[in-house]
Amino acid sequence: MPSQKLNEIPVQQELERRILRGLACEWKEALWVLDSPHEELMRKPLFSLGDMKSRLGEWLREKREICLSRNLVLNHSWDAVREVLLHEMAHQFADEVLGASNEPPHGPEFQRACHLLRANPNASEKYEPLHDRIFRESSGSEDKIMLRIKKLMALAQSQNQHEAEAAMAKAQQLIGKYNVDLLTHEENRDFVSVFVGKPALRHFREEYALARLLTDFYFVFGIWMPAYVVDKGKMGSVLELSGTIQNIKIAHYVHDFVRQSINSQWDKYNKDNGLNRYRKTDFAMGIIQGFCSKLKSQRETKSNVKNNRALIKIEDPLLKKYVRYKHPRIYSVSGKALSHDHNVVKDGVSVGKKLVISKGITGKGRSKRLLIENSKI
Repeated sequence: MPSQKLNEIPVQQELERRILRGLACEWKEALWVLDSPHEELMRKPLFSLGDMKSRLGEWLREKREICLSRNLVLNHSWDAVREVLLHEMAHQFADEVLGASNEPPHGPEFQRACHLLRANPNASEKYEPLHDRIFRESSGSEDKIMLRIKKLMALAQSQNQHEAEAAMAKAQQLIGKYNVDLLTHEENRDFVSVFVGKPALRHFREEYALARLLTDFYFVFGIWMPAYVVDKGKMGSVLELSGTIQNIKIAHYVHDFVRQSINSQWDKYNKDNGLNRYRKTDFAMGIIQGFCSKLKSQRETKSNVKNNRALIKIEDPLLKKYVRYKHPRIYSVSGKALSHDHNVVKDGVSVGKKLVISKGITGKGRSKRLLIENSKI
C-alpha cells in the first residue's frame, strides 16, 4: 500500500472518532428541550458509523446503538447530520421512554417522540439530507415572483452602477412583495431551519452583525445555537436561520455573498497597510453598516409609494410560532463595546453603500453555488 494511503487511514479514523464524540455531545445537548422526568429517563446509547446504502441512520434497539451513515457524516453539513441524529433519538425515546416497542417503527408514540424532541419524523431511509432538499435546483413550477427575483439579481451584475443598483432595489422590493403575498393569501406554509456558516468556538463581531442584517431585511429568524465543532472536538455555536425555503435560499445566498465581498474588499484595502485581524473586523462592520443603511433607504423610499407594503418590515406570525416551538426557551445576551478604528470603519461604510447583491440565488449543482463555509475569516 502506498505511503500516502497508509497516512490517510489514521486521518480518517481520527476524523470519525471526533464525529462519534460529536454525536454523543449533540445527543446530550438535544435533551434540554425535554421536561425533567423525560430527560432523566433517557440513557446515553452507543454511537457508530456504517456504510449504509438505503438509509441515513438507524436505531438498533438490541444493541442500544444509534448508527449513522458514514457517507452522511463525511460528506454533508453538520445540521443535516444533526437532523438524522434527532430522528434516531426519537426512535430511542419511543422505545425506552414511551414503551413503543410493539408499535410500527413510525407509529403514534414515535410521532409523539418527534414532537417532544423537535425531530423530523421523515429524516431517515432514502430521505434527502437537509441541504440537498433545500438548495437543489428549483423546478419549473417555482413561484413567478421568485423567478423574477433571480433574474433581477442576475441583472445586478451590470457594469453600469445605476443599472445594477436599480436591479437590486427592484429585487428587494419583490422579496418584500413575495412575503406580503404569503401573509395575505396563504394560511399555511412550511418552514425549515438550516445552519449558515460553520460551527465555531468563537465568532467575530461582524458575523453577529450580518445575522442581524438577514433577520432585519430578508424575512428569516436567526438564532445562535450550540453545535459541535468537528475540527476542535468541542461544542461551539452556529447561526441557524428559520423561514420558508425560498427565504432561506435568498438569505443564505446573501450571507455568503456579503462574507465573500468582505474578504475580497479587505484584501484590496489591506494590501499595503499591514493591518491586523481586529481592523478587518472594523472594516467588515463598516461594510455591513453601509449596506444596511442602503437597504433601509430603499425600504423607506419605496414605502412612501401609495399602498406599498412590500418594503416595510413585516413579521410572520406562523414563523414566530414555529420558532417558539423549536426553541421554547430563547434568551438574548449583549457583549461589551470594543475599541475600534473609526477611520477603518468609515472606509468600510463607503464600500458597503456601494455593495450590490448580484448573480443567481443558486446555480446548477452544489459546486456552482456561492459557498464559502470553509473560509477562515
